[in-house]
Amino acid sequence: MSTVFFADMRTGHKENLFDKIARLLALCGLEQRVSEGDLTAVKIHFGEKGNHTFIRPVFARRVVEEIKKLGAKPFLTDSSTLYPGQRKEAVSALTCGIENGFAYACVGAPLIISDGLRGVTEIEVPVRGELLRSVFLGREIVEADSLVCLSHFKCHELTGFGGAVKNLGMGCASRKGKMVQHSTVAPVVSAKACTGCGFCLKSCAHDAIAINDGIAYIDALKCAGCSRCISVCPVRAIQVQWNEAADLVMRKMAEYARGAVAGKEERMIFLNFITQVSPQCDCYGHSDAPVVNDIGLCASIDPVAVDQACADLVNGAHGNRGSALSSGFEPGEDKFRGVHPGIPWEVTLEHGEKVGLGSRVYDLVKI
Repeated sequence: MSTVFFADMRTGHKENLFDKIARLLALCGLEQRVSEGDLTAVKIHFGEKGNHTFIRPVFARRVVEEIKKLGAKPFLTDSSTLYPGQRKEAVSALTCGIENGFAYACVGAPLIISDGLRGVTEIEVPVRGELLRSVFLGREIVEADSLVCLSHFKCHELTGFGGAVKNLGMGCASRKGKMVQHSTVAPVVSAKACTGCGFCLKSCAHDAIAINDGIAYIDALKCAGCSRCISVCPVRAIQVQWNEAADLVMRKMAEYARGAVAGKEERMIFLNFITQVSPQCDCYGHSDAPVVNDIGLCASIDPVAVDQACADLVNGAHGNRGSALSSGFEPGEDKFRGVHPGIPWEVTLEHGEKVGLGSRVYDLVKI
């Protein structure tokens, strides 16, 4: 049984929410898990432009301050997205992060994109999974000495919910790693959108792209699935073929999360914010009304346990009418299926437990 520490949203003149964050980190043994001189990755989602439900930068700053007190050197990090958008490569992603408030002046730590300029700076890490033998992770995540994972807990259209496991598995993967989780086939080119500019041809390190009659063509047999061509296309003509079923994505994601913690099992802490529980992930350029009211913060050294506890707390709350929730309004009813019917969100936690990522059995300790 794993321990999950929980702090509700109540505060007073003796202790504010920032102090609760510090206390949760201390209870999880931050002093033992982060050492002097550590290059400590603070894994966080910077949020898409136009989104506002991501973790507030001032909360990240308090985490950074607590890490600095131990003589470590924290940096905030995220990885490039697989799909074309505001965060498809490091320059745009860092610009988006800074514009969303994660500048050094606010958070007190530098920002580093974990998988490099175009999302291909990666390390292949072996795992003993049922589906995968190795995973492709951002180099800076792998090379960090310790890691504090800050996750906004919310609903998700593909995995039911997003929390610590998703922040590890999908969020620490390189673009190739994200491609492995989402698709088993090569990207596809839209003939209508392609201008034949040749940027993809020049970027392909596997000689898998040719220009025929002014249109790019991808040879699926040569394609290595790195997805670099997606990030360089100026007209977004190259797209991912999202052909994996939701449950298979979740199982792969759990195995990727197992790879992300490899070698750092005693050097990690997970802090989930159950606030502004939106119906979709923070990768959208908008944020819909929360499906439940703010609940609080959960912290643990076990990513599966902390996500299970958050899911139970969300399902135990009253659902907000007038939100995207279509069913499950009563305490104890399934809020995630109430937003995304048919998504078996438990698969992530079941498979995470199966591959040794953590335990679904937990003891909730309220502070």
